[in-house]
Amino acid sequence: MDGGGLMRAILSLSGGMDSTSLLINLLSNGYEVSCISFDYGQKHKLELIKAKNNIMFLRENGHKIDHKIIDLTSAMNLLSSALTDPKINIPEGHYEEDQMKLTVVPNRNAIFSSILYGYAISLSNLHNTDVQIALGVHSGDHTIYPDCRPEFYESINNSFSLGNWDSEKVSFYLPFIEGNKKYILEDALKSCQILGISFDTIFANTITSYNPDSKGRSSGKSGSDVERILAFHSIGRIDPIEYVKPWEEILKNALEIELRHHVTRNNGTERGFTGKYDDHFDEGEYRCYNCNILLFTSDMKYNSNCGWPAFHSEHSDAKIKKVIDTSHGMKRVEVRCSQCDSHLGHIFDDGPNEYGNNRYCINSISLDFKENK
Repeated sequence: MDGGGLMRAILSLSGGMDSTSLLINLLSNGYEVSCISFDYGQKHKLELIKAKNNIMFLRENGHKIDHKIIDLTSAMNLLSSALTDPKINIPEGHYEEDQMKLTVVPNRNAIFSSILYGYAISLSNLHNTDVQIALGVHSGDHTIYPDCRPEFYESINNSFSLGNWDSEKVSFYLPFIEGNKKYILEDALKSCQILGISFDTIFANTITSYNPDSKGRSSGKSGSDVERILAFHSIGRIDPIEYVKPWEEILKNALEIELRHHVTRNNGTERGFTGKYDDHFDEGEYRCYNCNILLFTSDMKYNSNCGWPAFHSEHSDAKIKKVIDTSHGMKRVEVRCSQCDSHLGHIFDDGPNEYGNNRYCINSISLDFKENK
């Protein structure tokens, strides 16, 4: 420690929910914090303004915080990502879907960490103290972002320590790395209480959306948005930021996306008599929601009173996969999309005799209906 006995941390502050939560976590634990924000040509550069606003708010509340913004645009323009390339659209949907890999900026966290590590050693030598590098990475990042996983930071810390003198004074501080967004918000509530500051003010001054509109409002549709919305809902609070639609609509969409992912990717089942196509008999086509392949037509649908959409036949182009399912102590035949492998439901042998006794019991959330015109 230095002569003043202060604990020092360098924080990578994006202006988003996670790094902002970590900033108030550090302050509530008595750290002297230096914040580094990076301008890397991100489409959601609004986050840098949000970071400045929160720094100003915290300074007004008596907290001394150093803040620097580093311009990396010329270097990062070499790297392809939906976050930086205007020709690549920001994907929408669940934050663990494969299309979210488009939002990966190659080697971004290694580049950021390298700069932070060099600065940490410099501060450490200047003040003769230990310095921690604080990053808000968390478990929700692990599926899509390899450079947010624990093993990455174990490896990079080892490499950096081998390449520098005085590395024993520098370490990574990753308190959220095994937690989820709900954990982060719960931690932030505690930090705000300790610091005596407004939780809503802090988080109104953040943005998580990768595709805010021209007024700075979050779309509510990008994977990062959905994850944030569900986190606020899980702690029983309304997100204080402004969305393009009212909170009730934004939340409903996020819950639907979460349910669809649970059903189609994790073999879940929606509750009986709740799906929008259960009691639905308009003329048209039922397609796979995730890939749009034609699965059933309305003349194949019948009222089975089972609580889920029931079909006695499948379209000849569907070629639906049948898989033995022994989960939950039962032996059933699962049906999956032949094109994208989405879980659709199950097939039973209690359907209409004239169609071979088949009953395709399908989750509404797995389907997208196209009305005949």
